[in-house]
Amino acid sequence: MAKRTTEAPAEPEVPVVGKGRATPSRREREAANRRPIVVTDRKAARRASKSREAERRERARLGMANGEERYLPARDRGPQRRFARDWVDAQWSIGEFLIPVFVLFFIATLLIPAATWLFAPLYGFLALVIVDGLIRAAIIRRRLTARLGDRGKVERGLNLYVLMRSAQFRSLRVPKPQVKRGAKVE
Repeated sequence: MAKRTTEAPAEPEVPVVGKGRATPSRREREAANRRPIVVTDRKAARRASKSREAERRERARLGMANGEERYLPARDRGPQRRFARDWVDAQWSIGEFLIPVFVLFFIATLLIPAATWLFAPLYGFLALVIVDGLIRAAIIRRRLTARLGDRGKVERGLNLYVLMRSAQFRSLRVPKPQVKRGAKVE
């Protein structure tokens, strides 16, 4: 004998109409959105605003130092500038010694009263730094031209960018170097 199962017939589902609550009137919504133009506790509002602003500035400072594209100033943005930065940062340059040489020159002129003969080596070193930077810029331009296929696609101002970056202490460069010395940059 077959067993009969008695199941209660399924109740028809009642469709839910609407969102389950009444639509607020315009007056109620406007009242809910109403805020005072001037806050009641101005000191607390100022403190909160300053802390938010300081937090935003710190985030931007760290992002710029780490080379995050959206925080970089316009002079450092773009893949060509990144390539130039990485290429300069991967090598030693004569320009890194520019500031120590100037400091030594300054000390020498203080210690030796008639040290005008020191100007010639100083200008010679400065010329060497400039030539070194321009050679680096020419190498970078040639590599970018080979990569992009057209000399006209290479950004303007890259020579000065490379020259200025190569004439700074590595530890003082902003954005911070993202590659180690000796790394191969392609």
